[in-house]
Amino acid sequence: MPLTRLAADAFGVATIALVSLFVILGLLCIIYSLYFRAHIQKQRLLQLGYFNGPWITRIAFTSVAIWWSIGEIVRLTLLKGRGRLFTSLVWQKNVCKYYILSNIGFAEPNLFLILVLLLHASLQKRESGTLSHRWNARTISCAFLLCIPMFILQLGLVFFGPKFLNKERNHDIKLANYFWSTSYLTEDSSTCTYPLLSTVLLGFYDVLLMAYAFYLGARIVSLVINKGLRRRAYILILSVMLFLPSRAILLGVTVLTRPGHLAFEALVFLAFLMLLIFALVGMCMLVFYPMADALALTGIVHLDIEEVPFDDYYDGASLVPNRSQLETSRNSDVSTKRGSISFRTMIKDESPVADVSDLGGPLSPAALHIISPPG
Repeated sequence: MPLTRLAADAFGVATIALVSLFVILGLLCIIYSLYFRAHIQKQRLLQLGYFNGPWITRIAFTSVAIWWSIGEIVRLTLLKGRGRLFTSLVWQKNVCKYYILSNIGFAEPNLFLILVLLLHASLQKRESGTLSHRWNARTISCAFLLCIPMFILQLGLVFFGPKFLNKERNHDIKLANYFWSTSYLTEDSSTCTYPLLSTVLLGFYDVLLMAYAFYLGARIVSLVINKGLRRRAYILILSVMLFLPSRAILLGVTVLTRPGHLAFEALVFLAFLMLLIFALVGMCMLVFYPMADALALTGIVHLDIEEVPFDDYYDGASLVPNRSQLETSRNSDVSTKRGSISFRTMIKDESPVADVSDLGGPLSPAALHIISPPG
């Protein structure tokens, strides 16, 4: 077996191992979300139910991440060739085309969009209807609809691009294949490649959303005074600003290498790692930690519920750091009533009696995601 094929297979095995672990973690997060919802309904914990408001959107984020990771396995050269899963060259080329449509045209833009929409919702006022079932449906629908332009562009490039771009131009100048080609024929199989035009479109899309995500992240950080919560916000925003452009750049550089060779496989594997880490950080910060922290509040929520204003739960349940801080807030003289969870302990507040609405509705309770740091 040639050395280049051995290198491609080695990267393929590493990719399958990492994707398998990622899928297991993703499925555990989905099960955790469903368990959290069932636990809230069984115990009739309406207050914690607000923490779980975006549970459908969280599951959608995790499901899209799993879909993307499985697509990264389908493209592998390890599965192509004689005696392997895809033996026909026609099938191998079609797999590469559908991989570009599925991952570059749908999964990656959708993953980023859902994350940005979750961040946007965390800064909205409760009165705007965030975290309701209607909000979940609207958020997921909006993410899918906003992906349609990217999907159509990639569809046109993959299926119709070769017919228009692979033609002789004036003075016999022909556009290079790497601008539109999705596969490259090697000895006994074809290697999936990344058309430069597809990568440019993805990079442009990422830049627009990165700018908006940075703006949202700056607002969130400016409103948070808890160190653990601020650390989570920094990690999430830095992952967006670092890993997404790195992936686009690495995929763009692959056109300078020969498909199937070590340099090409290494660049593609590094690009895969960039988005895998980004998706993993997103799942931890937006899905797992919020639910784990909220479950830790179960025992406290049972304390004399009648003594706690129901509205205070809505405004206070958002960014409670941990059990010890809750108990401190509950026993504090500044707290409005015994047993209340003070939202003011977490958000910058110049006035001791400021209301959440004075801050423009920042970080709506469970508004989900970067909430209640573990320590």
